[in-house]
Amino acid sequence: MVHKTVMRNVACQTASFNTRERHNERKNEECFNGDVQAERSHMNVHYRQCFREDGTPETYHETFNRLLAEKKIVIHGTKPDAKLFCEMVFDINTTYFDERGGYEYAKSFYEEAYRCAVKEAGSEDYIISAVLHADERNKALSEQFGRDVFHYHLHVVYVPVVEKKLYFRKNNKNPELAGKLREVIPQISQSNKWPLRMTAERDGKTVTLNSYSFLQDRYYKHMVEAGFEGFERGEKGSTREHLEVLQYKIQQDTERAKDAEARADELEMEVAALDKKADQKTAKNKKLDEQLAVKEKAKATQKEVDAMGHALPLIPGIHFTDDEAAKLKTLAKKSVTADDRIAANKKKMAELDKQITDLNAKFRDAQAEANHWHREYTDLWSEVKDFISAIRKFPSHLREFVAELFQPEREAEQRREQERQAQRHQPKKSHSQEAR
Repeated sequence: MVHKTVMRNVACQTASFNTRERHNERKNEECFNGDVQAERSHMNVHYRQCFREDGTPETYHETFNRLLAEKKIVIHGTKPDAKLFCEMVFDINTTYFDERGGYEYAKSFYEEAYRCAVKEAGSEDYIISAVLHADERNKALSEQFGRDVFHYHLHVVYVPVVEKKLYFRKNNKNPELAGKLREVIPQISQSNKWPLRMTAERDGKTVTLNSYSFLQDRYYKHMVEAGFEGFERGEKGSTREHLEVLQYKIQQDTERAKDAEARADELEMEVAALDKKADQKTAKNKKLDEQLAVKEKAKATQKEVDAMGHALPLIPGIHFTDDEAAKLKTLAKKSVTADDRIAANKKKMAELDKQITDLNAKFRDAQAEANHWHREYTDLWSEVKDFISAIRKFPSHLREFVAELFQPEREAEQRREQERQAQRHQPKKSHSQEAR
């Protein structure tokens, strides 16, 4: 198999600091990339990490702002939506490291790649973070080989800096200084660092290409001169990277999208059921309100009782009319069981309040989970829609491409199978023949 190494460079706005940091530094509570094995994240290697005075790691934003404060980088003449940082990703086929010892070889390989990154950035001061990921499992190759196979690659986040010469204006108050060099500043400028078109010598010819193409040339040359071999320079505009898992990932991502959609439907049904229960609890609360109204009416009756009875001249005590006495007897009989009913109703109300509180909590959790799965589905669809579109528009081309890609491996497997068949059918030597 031909191994190809590539270096990708992506320009970003500072609003993307948080996203890049969560992925690179493994700060996501639930990593959307299902290939990440959290139990191996401690094996990720930092070639560059910046720290606060108390020894804790700085965030990417904090490092960037510190460099500004130290004037190691300067924002000068940039637009509000300018891309103020970049990320280099160094990569190579998974099997390249698997054939050469895996983790230990990958560490030495990407340590040298990091030296190349420092050289391209211009100074290690401009590098915010550099981390080797050793915790991403290659599903397709793991299933093919019957063991865990990990894909190693390097993320380097840095500030694109160029030396900007500033001159005194021609209308300067001091005519002698007009037009002369005032200072040279480390200006942040992605467009000047990586111009879309630049002219250079390649294979003895003068060519005009994207600066990233020449960056790829320099990276390949650096690694070869450092003693690493067994790979080729990545192709310009190539889509061959990770093609050994492309077909598998299309299938798996499509299945994940279906699972996420089905799960979202289930959660919608659960939320609807919770809504129904909430309506039932509301009806029960209405009945309780009616019971409370009865209690308020009872308070009014108490006022009537307090108004009953009157004193008679020369006769001690309070005297009641016949109607008042009859009403008091009736109220007394009702009060015998009223306290028990009130206590029972209070207990039921407390239980219902607790059930309503628990139900509201479950309802909020269900809504949060439904929103989570909706975001998962949306993110997943944005990742796989291009693959699905390619399958729908060019199914025959994709099948031919994948078939051509895996043809050498299938032919090699067929040769090995033929050799095994030949060995099984080869006649065994007798003991007498062996003795001779």
